[in-house]
Amino acid sequence: MRTNIKLTAGIAATAALALGLTACGTSSDPSTAKDAAGAADKPLVVAASPTPHADILNFVKDKLAAKEGLKLEVKEFTDYVLPNTATESGQVDANFFQHKPYLDDFNKKNNTHIVPVVNVHLEPLGLYSKNVKSLKDIKAGQTIAVPNDTTNEGRALHLLADNGLITLKPGIGTDAKLSDITDKKGLEFKELEAATVPRALNDVDAAVINGNYAIEAKLEPAKDSLALEKADGNPYANFLAVKEGNEKDARVQKLAKLLNSPEVKKYIEDTYKGSVIPAFGAPAK
Repeated sequence: MRTNIKLTAGIAATAALALGLTACGTSSDPSTAKDAAGAADKPLVVAASPTPHADILNFVKDKLAAKEGLKLEVKEFTDYVLPNTATESGQVDANFFQHKPYLDDFNKKNNTHIVPVVNVHLEPLGLYSKNVKSLKDIKAGQTIAVPNDTTNEGRALHLLADNGLITLKPGIGTDAKLSDITDKKGLEFKELEAATVPRALNDVDAAVINGNYAIEAKLEPAKDSLALEKADGNPYANFLAVKEGNEKDARVQKLAKLLNSPEVKKYIEDTYKGSVIPAFGAPAK
């Protein structure tokens, strides 16, 4: 039976303190990088969102890790901040929950030094509703919930614009925000933390939900969404990440290899049936 390990308030406070101390520097300290030989026999502790990230990691842990001599410990986090702060402070060795635009924004705002190692999968962002059956039923005066973090809000707004629900300023990038909407077409918007958006479905007319949170909420993106991101050319692949300097840790390299294995590809395809898509081979940088 799988044991879920949640971050306690005390650990969160320690992570925040450690982050505050590291923020005084301008670059990562090479002395904090783990010695690969010394760490080889220790479990690799990876912070992950519950679904699908922790599920994929637990598949690797249960089915593949022993053959590679890898000891793997998975810690589940239900937000998009603590996995990076815990990785920065050294409380965990790696994380698996985010895409590159989010990481770039997080590193810039928090003076952290997290880097991608290998892409694993894509979770298409989708528009969902319990009140309307199709895009044409969304009318002026209705309210749409969107994630409030910089990159996911921009991503959500582009999804809405691509489906004709709003108009954005020409040339606006992934950091689009509500003020960049040139025509709301009478719609109202509610900004919420990404993890809480699914719970708002009963209170709004529609909501843009990240793929992992949609799955946790028992939604099937490929079937239940009113609109879904296209996979082709999508820059939002989710990847394994570590603090800069730890990329060559032998344990990290073993996990990276396993996460891009044929077995994991098949697991993703069989388990999520298009709601989560393997992203092997696409560069994270």
